[in-house]
Amino acid sequence: MSEPSALFPTVLASSVHDIKNSLGMLLQSLEAVVERVPVEQRPGFHELAVLQYEAARVNNSLVQLLALYKLDNQQLPLNIGHHMVADFLQEQGLRNQNLLNLKQIQLDIEVDDDLAWYFDYDLIASVIDNIITNSIRYTHSKLLLRADIEDDQLVIVIADDGPGYPRAMLETPDRYLLGINRSTGSTGLGLFFAGEIARLHRRADVHGRVQLRNGQCLEGGEFRLYLP
Repeated sequence: MSEPSALFPTVLASSVHDIKNSLGMLLQSLEAVVERVPVEQRPGFHELAVLQYEAARVNNSLVQLLALYKLDNQQLPLNIGHHMVADFLQEQGLRNQNLLNLKQIQLDIEVDDDLAWYFDYDLIASVIDNIITNSIRYTHSKLLLRADIEDDQLVIVIADDGPGYPRAMLETPDRYLLGINRSTGSTGLGLFFAGEIARLHRRADVHGRVQLRNGQCLEGGEFRLYLP
């Protein structure tokens, strides 16, 4: 068998980038269509919810693949800035509001208005957006987005009232990179991505990390992102 070309990863990354851009345009067009549907009628458009959810899921996967490719090639810049956490969480909620409305899911946000922290806005937004998108798939009717300080670290929590995470994910969430789960289509890429991005954030010898729990505030799954 011949050796794979050294150019293949670069060509593949370039192709993923092009697909992501095209999908992004499709998502914007789809959101424009949803905006034309009166809010009170949106729960009846189940197909729109499916289209928007699946397109967002594919887009998130492409973003993660590109970021991991750049990270592996030491090309992923880390832009740490000082951000108001309440504004950050509100923006992540708004990004998913149309899908939440279509699926009749209530999103609550709990955070002190004065809480601020240092982190890479875009990378952490990609992590949170992906977890929210996945949670929308599994929750029954509620999501909670919360942030607080624990042991001198910022902790961002995404909780749902669904069935919770499988036991294997609870034990090693940030190393849960699997083959394809045929029943759910999950590869574990999102959790692996979250763990890698969390680890990029460090203060002294403390690195960021992720943790999964079940049966907490909403009795379902709970994703926790720690940023030192």
